[in-house]
Amino acid sequence: MDKKELENKIIEVIKTIYDPEIPVDIYELGLIYDVRIDDGGAVDVDMTLTSPSCPVAESLPVEVEDKIKTVDEVTSAKVNIVFDPPWSKDMMSEEAMLDLGFI
Repeated sequence: MDKKELENKIIEVIKTIYDPEIPVDIYELGLIYDVRIDDGGAVDVDMTLTSPSCPVAESLPVEVEDKIKTVDEVTSAKVNIVFDPPWSKDMMSEEAMLDLGFI
């Protein structure tokens, strides 16, 4: 499996994780900034939260790591929480904006 296929599998798994306060998955919300995969199958993800005081700031990154590790080709997963650039609703996909009634 090439890296693009693996990245797509990882994104599909990430799309099963929902922000507890907003009924949209974290990928469509724009919380995932980057997914990097090395040649050995180690995955490194940069993600943000809707706010630094998000009530799931402790548990959400662990859930993302755990879900990514369920993908067969993944050897490890690490989530880095970043706040630059800060998240805004402009980062949401069109699908998420539709689901939330913004468009």
